[in-house]
Amino acid sequence: MPTDVLGAERAHLAASRAALRAMREHARSLSADAAGDWVSQQVLQGLLDQRVAALADHPDTPLFFGRLDRAADDDLPPTVYVGRRHVHDDSSRPLVIDWRAPVSRAFYQASPADPMGVALRRRFGYQGGDLTAYEDEPLDGRSLGQSRLLTEEIERPRTGPMRDIVATIQPDQDEIVRSGLGVTVCVQGAPGTGKTAVGLHRAAYLLFTHREKLSRSGVMIVGPNRAFLSYISSVLPALGEVRVDQTTVAGILGDHGHPEDPAVAAVKGDARMAAVLERALWLHVTKPEEGVLVTKGVNRYRVPDHEVREIVAGLRGTTRYGAGRAALAQRLAHAVLVQMERRGESPDDRVQDSVARSKPVKTVVDAVWPKLTPEQVLFRLLSDAGFLARAARADLSAEEQESLLWRKPYKSHRSAKWSAADAALLDELADLIERTPSHGHIVVDEAQDLSAMQLRALGRRCRTGSATVLGDLAQGTTPWSARSWKTVLDHLGQPAGEVTELTLGFRVPREVLDYAARLLPSVAPDLAAPRSLRPGAGSLTVRRVTGADPAATGAADTGPAVAEAVRAVLGREGSIGVIAADASVPAVSAALEGVAHGVLGPDSTGEERVLVVPASLAKGLEYDHVIVVEPADIVAAEERGRARLYVVLTRAVTSLTVVHALDLPEELA
Repeated sequence: MPTDVLGAERAHLAASRAALRAMREHARSLSADAAGDWVSQQVLQGLLDQRVAALADHPDTPLFFGRLDRAADDDLPPTVYVGRRHVHDDSSRPLVIDWRAPVSRAFYQASPADPMGVALRRRFGYQGGDLTAYEDEPLDGRSLGQSRLLTEEIERPRTGPMRDIVATIQPDQDEIVRSGLGVTVCVQGAPGTGKTAVGLHRAAYLLFTHREKLSRSGVMIVGPNRAFLSYISSVLPALGEVRVDQTTVAGILGDHGHPEDPAVAAVKGDARMAAVLERALWLHVTKPEEGVLVTKGVNRYRVPDHEVREIVAGLRGTTRYGAGRAALAQRLAHAVLVQMERRGESPDDRVQDSVARSKPVKTVVDAVWPKLTPEQVLFRLLSDAGFLARAARADLSAEEQESLLWRKPYKSHRSAKWSAADAALLDELADLIERTPSHGHIVVDEAQDLSAMQLRALGRRCRTGSATVLGDLAQGTTPWSARSWKTVLDHLGQPAGEVTELTLGFRVPREVLDYAARLLPSVAPDLAAPRSLRPGAGSLTVRRVTGADPAATGAADTGPAVAEAVRAVLGREGSIGVIAADASVPAVSAALEGVAHGVLGPDSTGEERVLVVPASLAKGLEYDHVIVVEPADIVAAEERGRARLYVVLTRAVTSLTVVHALDLPEELA
């Protein structure tokens, strides 16, 4: 390798890092004191702090990873370095171009068939933050085969949180990432295709391209659990995006975790509940039985009962419940003002507001259109069989209505213990009462596992924006898992969303992926089998433990073999995940006594190199080496156990070891 070329590139890297430090110091030197008042100063200071954070240099992360030597004769620089963020020197000369800029697109899309004005593409190899290698790809029609540096970067062992993939984005992924803000994109992605990374990078791209708009309306990332959020937490900050909300459905709707029969939760999660809830709310609006009598000094003004009924009928169902209640008070007050004007008075808006707040008007409004909370409405619906029947009509069968009623009614809505399915119903009611604010864009991962009512809740939060929907129908593990992305988009309120499919994997070895794909005919027969670019010969080991005690649990039988499998990969580079059925996790952890390890929980960060992972938390995570304990127990633990096992088997990016004493599912035998 010519050292002068490598030396020149290292010099450019050093100059770029120095320029980035200067940009950050300049941002630090700016003061918010120039703002006129204290509130403006606080807002400006917050923006400056975010700018400083976005300009942080990560010494272990390459500042640029590619270079384009342009052949086109235009106003663009002849040489462009592509990196994670824009860097310029003190003369405003660009040293690194942000990967999201239009000129950078050629780094991902240019090919010999369409060079896009590029003569040569150069990739860089790094060890930590030090530039160690480069690789040139002429775009003149000569084929150089698969990039060695690209392959090494894709296969590089991963420890700790998820990394960004800006250096390895593939053309089909780049098309999704650069989709416009007005387009909702749904990505059906097989394991290892990078769908989660694509969704995060699309968020970063939209923030770059529509900075001003999205800084007002916001971007939100919705993941399946907090462990997953911890895993992806470093991606957007590494790309310079620090103002993005990352949360879960429970974080949005309320962390209501009271246990509930899955069959009941499935009924509550059904889209039919939307109509039931709407009726339940509006059933609280009753027919007025008397008019309104308002006294002002010696004058008395009466709005007769028939006129009150007309006003209520005109408002009912045409607005949100809360707005309708407020409008009723104003309409009644206006009717009084009309009578005042007929008597020669000249009332103004202050008089109308005073009448609207008067006791006679408030008494009628409270009787006819009572003030309600979502908890009050849902409490009545789940505790009053007659009221539920009136609200359900023909939407729910008698058996379904019976299943929804609480077996042991609570005394009031304040003492009720709500489930996760109830949380979505409460959110639906809250939106019927007062409009839910909308974000400019949301990214929803593992969307196939969300109920129709949960999807409606998320859809309300991108009602005036767009969404990136990520998932895999084959990995649906809830009783209400989606069977069609069209249905998901309909419930999300984005029926015009575009569905695209990623089937070519880069992370999971082919031998592992083919083994897991044996389950596909059982869990998602309509999906095409995924393919992997990595052969992964020798990456799969299936070990049966013999001589086990049939009376013992599978985890207890396999304990020594699991410990042996973990020790066998401890000498290799990368993270290790030991995945077992949730109920078996304590026994598996005990079997690893003497091996430093952690146990992944819903709220834990999982920073240990060796982690025991409950099967229910494995979705979305990846480990270099995975040991799966007793697949039969994972399948038996839940209704869609085979889908859960498919998820578990596809978490490995270097090696998979299956340890079992019980018979494997027939597809894997």
